[in-house]
Amino acid sequence: MEQRAGRIIRQGNENSKVEIYRYVTEQTFDAYLYQLVEGKQKFASQIMSSKSPVRSAEDIDETALSYAEIKMLATGNPYIKEKMDLDIQVQKLRMLKSNFLSERYSLEDKVLKDFPRDIARYTSRIDGFIKDIATAKHNPKSIADTFVGMIVNGVRYDEKADAGQAIIDVCKTLPDSNTYPLGEYRGFKMEVHYEPFSHQHRVEIKGTISHQGVLGSDPLGNITRIDNVIDGLEKVLENEKAELSNTQKQLEIAKEQLRKPFSREDELKQKEARLSELNALLNVDKKENAIVNDDNEIVNDSPQRSEIDRESR
Repeated sequence: MEQRAGRIIRQGNENSKVEIYRYVTEQTFDAYLYQLVEGKQKFASQIMSSKSPVRSAEDIDETALSYAEIKMLATGNPYIKEKMDLDIQVQKLRMLKSNFLSERYSLEDKVLKDFPRDIARYTSRIDGFIKDIATAKHNPKSIADTFVGMIVNGVRYDEKADAGQAIIDVCKTLPDSNTYPLGEYRGFKMEVHYEPFSHQHRVEIKGTISHQGVLGSDPLGNITRIDNVIDGLEKVLENEKAELSNTQKQLEIAKEQLRKPFSREDELKQKEARLSELNALLNVDKKENAIVNDDNEIVNDSPQRSEIDRESR
């Protein structure tokens, strides 16, 4: 239908106004065909708009009418309309259940692996932050406005400006982007490396765990940057605790979700059962090559046809 309209409403059409008509004949399988088109458009819209959680869709073009269905449509049998509606409803419910199971498997992986791993990581980091905060408090950055001193590249500096300049000198001599020892400050060891993508030198302050900072071109500014990282550990600790609490809550919510069954399971079973009844009632499950003779006897001509086919080959 879209292709047909596209051949009319397109660039190069010399008519400024066109009219498109669609004809439908009552009590024919036009209704069935239009329902297939409707279902196909719904699936396409779900995938293209991303407004539906459905991750896959069956190809509606593969749906075919059996001879029995065509006969029932031509005679206006009311059961065929019910069957057509149930076909679409059952297919939709099966896709919803498939999506539910897919998300359930993903949630099981998170409960068994992802959440426990994250909780263990946050717990370990929190323990490391607590110990490093204790080290920072035991080694304050200044005593009566006096610089506490810093070791850079094996040399101790008691003046803040000298220590800052020494850091810059080390950064200038780095041969590559690997990590190299820088020195010691306030009870922490320091390492430095060059980040080529951001064109920055980064300092790694190592205690129980590692803490990252960025260095600049100002000698005094570099000392301040390092102090800010050390003095900011308590704030980062609170963020880590919040992340741990959030992950633990997500784990409990996930466990609760896993205990819930597919909410429309009963509806799916009822409609599948009714669909089976309609299929039996409409004889749509019978072999299509069955022929009814004048005496209402079913004759299957497949064996004879096979003999002819073999002789012709």
